[in-house]
Amino acid sequence: MGKSIVTSERSITVNRPGRREDMQSVAIKRGTKEYLRAGISLFLLGFASFSLIYCVQPLLPAFSGAFSISPAQSSLALSFTTGLLAVSILLSGAFSQALGRKGLMFTSMMLASVCNIVAAIVPEWHQLLIARAIEGVVLGGVPAVAMAWLAEEIEPTHLGKTMGLYVGGTAFGAMMGRVGMGLLTELTSWRGAMEIQGLLCLVSAVGFYVLLPFSKNFVKNPGFNVRFHLKAWGQHLSNPGLIRLYVIGFFLTSIFVTLFNYATFRLSEVPFNFNQTQISSVFCAFAFGIVSSSVAGTLADKLGKKPLLIAGFFLMLAGSLCTLSSSLAGIVAGIIMVTTGFFISHSVASGAVGPLSGTLKGHASSLYLLFYYMGSSVTGSAGGWFWQHGGWSAIVYLTAVFSTAGMIISASVTKK
Repeated sequence: MGKSIVTSERSITVNRPGRREDMQSVAIKRGTKEYLRAGISLFLLGFASFSLIYCVQPLLPAFSGAFSISPAQSSLALSFTTGLLAVSILLSGAFSQALGRKGLMFTSMMLASVCNIVAAIVPEWHQLLIARAIEGVVLGGVPAVAMAWLAEEIEPTHLGKTMGLYVGGTAFGAMMGRVGMGLLTELTSWRGAMEIQGLLCLVSAVGFYVLLPFSKNFVKNPGFNVRFHLKAWGQHLSNPGLIRLYVIGFFLTSIFVTLFNYATFRLSEVPFNFNQTQISSVFCAFAFGIVSSSVAGTLADKLGKKPLLIAGFFLMLAGSLCTLSSSLAGIVAGIIMVTTGFFISHSVASGAVGPLSGTLKGHASSLYLLFYYMGSSVTGSAGGWFWQHGGWSAIVYLTAVFSTAGMIISASVTKK
């Protein structure tokens, strides 16, 4: 036990933040072939992982009808995935220190794709939930490890831009997972759509593995030293700067997932009566997230984090209030504003974790994503109570509270 701690501490000394010149000498620089390959592979990673996570969101009304369950119960198809994903991420960030980054991400994507296909095939609701829960567990090897890989391998001056590209890939995946599911459901069925989604993500996983450069700055810590990892997590949880980012991550998904979960039910009811394809088309708003995340990463490198975080939460607040409109145009405009604000803030917050975390970037990233996905799981399901007891206005008031709190926390973040 003691010996492995010493080994880990030696690894930490080698990669001390003050020696950034050593990191930059082997860092991937913008404009190189490796940078292009990294960007494409991480875009595929973001696409596959997030389309798998969120492909069930436009299907919640279909689940309610097919299995005779309430809206709150149907939301468990997403909440089980994100809830177990949050816990799995915490462990995956630690295991990646022993197993390596690339292989863990690839294996996670492959297993999650298979789980999605299984969820499409099983006949019972509880079986579908089990498959989605396992999917969340195996997907834990992607998000935190991807953030750590970027922070370790990309030249620091271009980290914000590259993180923005990765988040853009997650936005594209989240959009195609939702929009594509609606179109495929109309052509086949919701089961057929989930099967096709799983197969596409298997192909994306292979493309990711072929293109991603191998790590150059990663220092392997063999074995699983419980004391070492607990100490690392405790160190990050005692860092006020990181705590702010973790709370921001919780607020972001609390707003975003809750609003989108129950927007599907609102649009499927009178006076809109949208079908599956029409509901899914609303998620085209994610295209604004693809652009805003990339732009936000670049601006954060130039202007600092604080103004962009505040602007992102302000857009989410304004967009939430805008959806109170009885007109479809007002609702769509509000959803676009919420989406844009979300991806601005998430891109900036996730990109800020690595520089504040010192050497143990996998641990810091996993904690950020633990809070991030707990917001999706806890508030996303709790929103069902607000929907059933207060309708859409209760959902909006809930998200408005989180948006306001997010602006307050963002105002305390250091400029750089």
